[in-house]
Amino acid sequence: MPDILADDEIDRIFHALADATRRDIVARTLGGDRSISGLAQSYLMSFAAVQKHVSVLERAGLVTKERRGREQLVRAVPETIRRANELLARYESLWRERASAIEGILAEDMTKGHDR
Repeated sequence: MPDILADDEIDRIFHALADATRRDIVARTLGGDRSISGLAQSYLMSFAAVQKHVSVLERAGLVTKERRGREQLVRAVPETIRRANELLARYESLWRERASAIEGILAEDMTKGHDR
């Protein structure tokens, strides 16, 4: 996977993570493979609804599914989470730089005000 995420990839990742159930599914699967039926037991929703959540996560590259016998196992993809985290870190760095620049301008204005 290249380190730079395309806009459509970013949109899919953050759309998927915008839902609390999907974030919980990612967290559960980071601890190890989980069957969709096992995941479904954790929520007050239908098996089909959990399958839809998993499909959204799969399209975003946050999980993969693998069929083993009758079960479909879901596994988190930490690499995608790492890449999303790196993107957020770049945004954080940008905003910290901007905040620091604003603080510098304000400090300069305060110094000029005291020199009068």
